[in-house]
Amino acid sequence: MKKFVITVARGYGSGGRTIGRMLAEELGISFYDRELLRLASDDSGINEELFAKADEQLKKSLLFKIAKKAYKGELIPPDSDDFVSNENLFNYQAKIIKELAQQESCVIVGRAADYILKDFNNVVKVFVHAPLDDCIKTLKEMTGKSEKELEKQIISIDKRRAEYYKYFTGRNWNDARNYDLCLNSSQLGFRKCVDIVKAYLDIRFR
Repeated sequence: MKKFVITVARGYGSGGRTIGRMLAEELGISFYDRELLRLASDDSGINEELFAKADEQLKKSLLFKIAKKAYKGELIPPDSDDFVSNENLFNYQAKIIKELAQQESCVIVGRAADYILKDFNNVVKVFVHAPLDDCIKTLKEMTGKSEKELEKQIISIDKRRAEYYKYFTGRNWNDARNYDLCLNSSQLGFRKCVDIVKAYLDIRFR
């Protein structure tokens, strides 16, 4: 099988990250999530903490109330006042994502990778979701937090992810048309989600 990339967008508490890691382990390929921040930091020379702070944290920006042009890929030079802007931090992450897609097979979680790689023909774009009650149940077992607290947290994080995606892509994060596969992890379970993606890979690329 030629090089391929699986991008995983996921609702909070749906298990998308776990499914992505399971896929990477079973396929024997690399898994990238927060590791992208370090790689982007190494490439740009910008402190990794700045990437971490900007990572899906644009919700306080008034720019969210303004229609934003989609990511085009241009890097801002170091001598510019905007070198460490949220846009340029995203641009460097996007640069790393594209380079990884060209160099190796891998799984990439979040970071609007499905959009960044939309012109690549070796990408399988997956969206993992689950009903709110099931996400609460999953997270309650992991964290011990109250259902009320978790409901507020899930809604807040999913809203932030949707805004981040909209800001940089101009698209709606949970629009099925952005993805090849939309998987309800509550109905399927993690194991079947992994098996479905692997079967899709086999059908599409072999």
